[in-house]
Amino acid sequence: MECMDPEERKELQLERLKKVVKLAYDKVPFYHKKFDEIGLKVEDIQSLEDIQKIPFTTKDDLRAAYPFEMVAVPPEEIEEIHASSGTTGTATVTCYTKEDIDIWAEISARAIGMAEGEKRDKIQNCYGYGLFTGGFGIDHGARKFGAAVIPMSSGNTKRQLEIMRDFKPAILTCTPSYAMYLGEALEEEGYGPEDIHLKTGIFGAEMWTEEMRKRIEEKLGIKALNIYGLTEIIGPGVSNECLERNGMHIQEDHFYPEIIDPNTLEVLEDGKRGELVLTCLTKTGMPILRFRTRDVTSLVHGKCECGRTTVRMTRITGRTDDMMKIRGVMVFPSQIERGLLKVSKASPNYQIHVTRPDTLDELEIKVEITPEIFSDEMKALDQMKYKIAKSISKEIGLRVDVTLVEPGSLPRSEGKAVRVIDERNFK
Repeated sequence: MECMDPEERKELQLERLKKVVKLAYDKVPFYHKKFDEIGLKVEDIQSLEDIQKIPFTTKDDLRAAYPFEMVAVPPEEIEEIHASSGTTGTATVTCYTKEDIDIWAEISARAIGMAEGEKRDKIQNCYGYGLFTGGFGIDHGARKFGAAVIPMSSGNTKRQLEIMRDFKPAILTCTPSYAMYLGEALEEEGYGPEDIHLKTGIFGAEMWTEEMRKRIEEKLGIKALNIYGLTEIIGPGVSNECLERNGMHIQEDHFYPEIIDPNTLEVLEDGKRGELVLTCLTKTGMPILRFRTRDVTSLVHGKCECGRTTVRMTRITGRTDDMMKIRGVMVFPSQIERGLLKVSKASPNYQIHVTRPDTLDELEIKVEITPEIFSDEMKALDQMKYKIAKSISKEIGLRVDVTLVEPGSLPRSEGKAVRVIDERNFK
């Protein structure tokens, strides 16, 4: 499937699209109503281009359907249930049939294959097990692949490092910020990459930059790969980087991708950056059509050097809903991270604070001092502040204030890192 002729894949996609559209219309009242409101009939979908006739599905739609109004099968056919954190509103729920779990295991197993996985390998899985899809998604994939999974879940960093040294896993899976934290903790205990046996890492669930990748690889002595997924679609494994690392391969036999302009909602041509929209082609428990992910990326078609022919999505540079408007300028947190980590010896541990003390927005970046420069004289620290502020300003086109704080003083996260604290009052 990963190396399939693109034209044959399109035929398969159309066949599966027609089937899932009928399932959604017949079994999910939300889609039945949406189709009827615009006069769209199931038989109107005769080509892949006809997918553009289908209305979008948003996170608000899924929240309104909480918990099970989007389910397309009887309760007895549901095998597993997951949900988003719900930290920004009502949680979004996803339900899986046995067939859905098999698909999830398959796409996650493909991700492990892209990461040089071998059946004899052990995988230290530090994604959280529970309602969050990360832990179980990798777990299903490892078992399908035939590797041995070490179900560590998140937290207990000291124990994580002990297991890493003693059990000798070849692959690490977690968020990139936690991978960085593990690397720092390993160093603090007096160990280095030569004392562990990792060869690759599969990191996702939050945005990260090329600069962060380089830091993680240095700390852990690995090749770091990006994985992408989201609760509303299925979980991790929707796309993943191969060792060529020139985009994340989307599992097109199961998910149909589009890029739209988030303002006009028109579909953009190949290579144009915009919002990623995904349609589940094979999911039966909760078939989701044209879901607006809010993630900003672009699509690249053409055969990869690895031999795979699936379309690739470029690194996500932000979300349409986490973009900050600072003094009239649109800023993504990833731009700030990129500017920060271009500075030699700058710590990857930072927080963005946005305030409006008067009529203008103020942007402060709190950055930890690394232990090696902690004891430097004031002049050296001032130079570091200046370099960081200049580098970030060059990335975003705005003046920023940089505050250097003590090593270890910013909160660490064993899940998704909290990077932005916006204290502006817009009332």
